[in-house]
Amino acid sequence: MRGDDTNEFALLAQNADEAGIPAGDPPRVRRIDVQTSAGRVSAIRWGDEPPQVVLLHGGGQNAHTWDTVILGLGMPALAVDLPGHGHSDWREDHDYGPGRNAETVAEALAAWEVGGVPVVGMSMGGLTAIALAARSPGIATRIAVVDVTPSVLARVAHMTTRQRGTTALVGGTTIFDDLDSMVDAAVAAAPGRPRASLSRGVRHNARQLPDGRWTWRYDAQQHADATAYEGLWVDVESAPAPIMLVRGGDSAFVGDDDVAELRRRRPDVAVEMVPGAGHSVQSDRPRELAALLAPWLGNRYERAQAGPAAR
Repeated sequence: MRGDDTNEFALLAQNADEAGIPAGDPPRVRRIDVQTSAGRVSAIRWGDEPPQVVLLHGGGQNAHTWDTVILGLGMPALAVDLPGHGHSDWREDHDYGPGRNAETVAEALAAWEVGGVPVVGMSMGGLTAIALAARSPGIATRIAVVDVTPSVLARVAHMTTRQRGTTALVGGTTIFDDLDSMVDAAVAAAPGRPRASLSRGVRHNARQLPDGRWTWRYDAQQHADATAYEGLWVDVESAPAPIMLVRGGDSAFVGDDDVAELRRRRPDVAVEMVPGAGHSVQSDRPRELAALLAPWLGNRYERAQAGPAAR
């Protein structure tokens, strides 16, 4: 897989195999960065043409969580490392709430001249997508929100550690003697996911400390204003972009009552479910998620490929 950082992108062949994609000629993939008022924001750029979709990861994750899904979609894309995650800078106030994230992402996308495209966001990335669509009209033409609603914190408060899955790693052990210990922790949190997949994710989400031990790549001191989450229901109502909610069939993060509230506020919302997926649908069932997103994104991509006359 071609890339400017052979170490970072060397594992993409595994993603392609997982997605059932023939070897062929892979897309060009590279890391790009931009300076914003909140610090440096980093992203992974797929393809040489203008991105046709922007993807935002969940809390404690990074842009690589979308690798297999993007390979399955086969279209130019931009996967962003949210502030405090991946290769993006950490905020001094450690505030990574959806409103703050949306402000920074909007600034970064403007600098990259990316806009007027669908936005896909999972968990915290999904809440960020909602805020982005409502507060920066014109950036997101539509949003796909993966396994989250503004009522998520109220639901998490009553969930078991097992139900929380890999999200329970955030706020847990932060220092490990070696990478294998980090992978073991991930396997314990997501026993139904292949170890090879979890190992790949850990490698993208780990950094080595000066003393040789390892820690997560995200800001472990991250916090967000919990009351602001419920306030996002107002953004759900005011966002001009069409909304699709994708639920994980085995996830407890979104309940039927949450869906009912979403439909009450947005009667036009589309709701889909991916059987066998937990909260991280993109990791548990990447091929199925790509297949679900493809028709939702397809018309725009076909128009872009056809040129200005077709628009």
